[in-house]
Formats: sequence, structure tokens, C-alpha cells
Amino acid sequence: MAGKSDRLTIFMYPWFAMGHITSYLLTANKFAERGHKIVIIIPPKAQSKLGALNLHPQLIQFRFISIPHVEGLPSHVETTNDVAIQGQDLLRHALDLTQPAVESMLVGLKPDFIFFDLMHWLSALGRRLQIKSIYYCTVSPVALGFMFAKGPSIENIIKGPPGFPRSVKLYKHAARDVQWMGTAKELGSGLTLKQRLMTSMCDSDAIGFKTCIEIEGVYCEFLEKKLDKPILVTGPILVQKTQANNLINVDDEKWDIWLNGFQSKTVIFCAFGSEAVLEQRQFEQLLLGIELTGLPFAIALRPPIGFETIEEAIPNGFKERTQERGVVDGGWVPQQLILKHPAVGCFVTHCGYGSSWEGLTSECQLVLLPHLADQYFNARLLSEDLRVGVEVEKGDEDGVFTKEGVHGAIMAAMADDSRIGKEIRANHEKLRELFNEEFEDSCFDNFIQKLRSL
Repeated sequence: MAGKSDRLTIFMYPWFAMGHITSYLLTANKFAERGHKIVIIIPPKAQSKLGALNLHPQLIQFRFISIPHVEGLPSHVETTNDVAIQGQDLLRHALDLTQPAVESMLVGLKPDFIFFDLMHWLSALGRRLQIKSIYYCTVSPVALGFMFAKGPSIENIIKGPPGFPRSVKLYKHAARDVQWMGTAKELGSGLTLKQRLMTSMCDSDAIGFKTCIEIEGVYCEFLEKKLDKPILVTGPILVQKTQANNLINVDDEKWDIWLNGFQSKTVIFCAFGSEAVLEQRQFEQLLLGIELTGLPFAIALRPPIGFETIEEAIPNGFKERTQERGVVDGGWVPQQLILKHPAVGCFVTHCGYGSSWEGLTSECQLVLLPHLADQYFNARLLSEDLRVGVEVEKGDEDGVFTKEGVHGAIMAAMADDSRIGKEIRANHEKLRELFNEEFEDSCFDNFIQKLRSL
């Protein structure tokens, strides 16, 4: 616990996507455990979802900021959950317009550090106010490193940047996502997403990642050399038992009761986060591939494109064939609690950075089905570099997967006689042994020491 004279005051302004905000709040809890004060900017409606995760309300303060009006952005939009991915550039532009309000807060608060995400202008503002800025990135060092690929061509993106560790190679359809980030200009700001990221990296005093050297050290070293500035790592920051208990409600207990009906390590859990929306054909192939395994399953997905509810999108006859052993849910589910249940043996994940870490620290076998952007890099890190998961095969050009591909990846990960399964289980177990409370605390204490050295 820091003494009063040693306490830091940290101002956090995450991108308004729930995964990003939650990541910042979990980090804030780590600071607050050590007696430091944190102010986090969030949209007003998010407080009801985040309150249970704030373990130190006496030290972690939510500050609300209104979304400025931007032509084309509906008035109800506060987070990326409220708008299609095509409209998120307008939300970024709207948050750029909060600069005067943020400056007023900073002048009054006089923090030691600013932690920011996609608000690339915060470093310049911090310098003017003599406040150190940390680009606290919620994607992996692997993904950020690919921003240095030479030129916008697909071939150069697939090759990766010069000097980049070669264990990560992209499909063509994934490389097109990276290409889009460097060429598509946002409505309103006129910036590309790559320009935001590069400005955030280059103008900040340091870059922080929610990872550890044991997992992504070579990629951190690459960025440190490329940018000639400190790369700081917090270690894994996950929902702790106290927080998980706070999140439990009556609706969540139904999952525990349902899972109790199955044998140990037999249930497939499939979840794609709060924002991934599949096309109908891919949604059907995913469900049918899981059905082919013959194993019990719990699937949590948003309704596919063009559908209001999950029920109307489920393939004909699927429910009748699987009702004794499976459930498909279109709402929010307590992912951390489900992954910890002894009946769950396989996690089919879209490889969001937070979900990747939750899978890595669980006892479940990992089946990787990235959907977009940085998820492809996370999948390749887990499957090719660390070799702790099996990636579902996709078409190189179109990114399409089949039910046979889903079935094959799950069985390769779970079957007792699978050579690949034995390898990934052994590798996964070795890494998981690292992640205890003592390791996490040591990583974060080192992170704070390096912050102070700035």
C-alpha cells in the first residue's frame, strides 16, 4: 500500500467499447489495491454495467461525459454496442470533440498520468499541461507491431514489418482488414484508424500492455526498438473472484445449475463477445459444426446480420435435435464463471484480447475462430507461436469456414488420442502454472516502478 506522499493520481479515458472500458477498470482496481487514485471517463449509461467491477469506489471515481452531437450519429449512441461497426468512426469523431471538457477536468485534477486509448490528441494535451501520457493499449503487441508493415499492399502486410518475429502470418482476408485500417478515412475526422494508432504510439511518453514478457516479450522488444520509448507490461489482469461474485445474479445461477448436469470437461462453451455479429450462413455453420461433435454445449452469440433474435436464426431442426444437451443464448452471459465451471472443457472463442487471456488462464482447451481486426493476430499468437490452441480453418481469400472445419478443430483440441490435442494441452498447462496471484502482483508492482521512472 502506497503512503500518502507516494500515491499516484491517474486519469483514464478509454475508447467507448465495453471491452476497452472494462479493461481499464480492471487495471484501475490494481492501482487502487495499492492506494492510488483513479478517475475514469465513461458514458452515463455504462455505470450500471460497471459498478459491480469497481472494488474500490473510495479511490476509483467515474466521471461522465456527454457525447457531442455529430451529424449522422443517433442521439442514443454512447458505446460501440449502440452502433454498427460502419458508424463507429462517427463515435470516434464525437469523442474527439470532448477535448475542451477533458482539458477542463485535467486542469482541475492535476493527475500524474493520463492513460488513453484511441483519443490520439491526449498526448499533445498532456504535454501542454505537463502531464505524462501512457497509450494504454487494449490490443496485443503482436497486432500493434503489424502497423509497421511497409506500404498498404496485401503482400507486404502478409509478410509483416521488416525485423518482425515470423511466427505470425496472416490470411489474405485478414490482411485486407489491416489494409482497410490504413486506407479508409473516417467520416468527420478524415483520419484513418492507422493514423490514430500511430499518433497514439508515437506521441505518448510510454506504451502499456496488459500482457507479460513470458507471453509476448519478443513483440514488446520489437516495438521498443521501433519506437525508441518504454514498453510497459502490467501482467495478466483478470476478473478476480471477488469481482466475479459481485457479478453473479439470479439469472446467472441458471448456468451453474444447467452445467452441473454434465460430466467434467465435456461441455463446449462458445462465445464471441458483445460486438461480433456473424453472417447468417457462418452462424449456421458454427452451430452445425458444434452439433456434429455430439458433445453438450453452451453457445452465446449475438443474432446474425438481418435477424432481431437468436431464436429466428437457429437452423431448422437444430433445437429439436440438441435440446437435451445444448443451449443457444443471444444475451449477456457470465463468461468468467462459465469458463471456471468443472463441466466446461472447451472454449470456442473469437479471440478478442480479453477473451484470449481468460481462455489462456482457464483449464479449457482453446478453439480459435477470429472474426476481425486484432483477433486474427491473437489467434495466430495462440495457435502458431504459443501452440496452446487449434484454429478453425478458413478460406484464405474469403475467410469462410465450414461446419466440418469447426467440428475438426474441436475434436483435435478435445479428443484424448489427438496428437495436436496432447501438444496444446501440455503447452497450455505449462503457461497456466505461471498465472497465480503472486505472479500477477509482481508484474503489476514492476509496472508501477517503471511508471515512476518516467
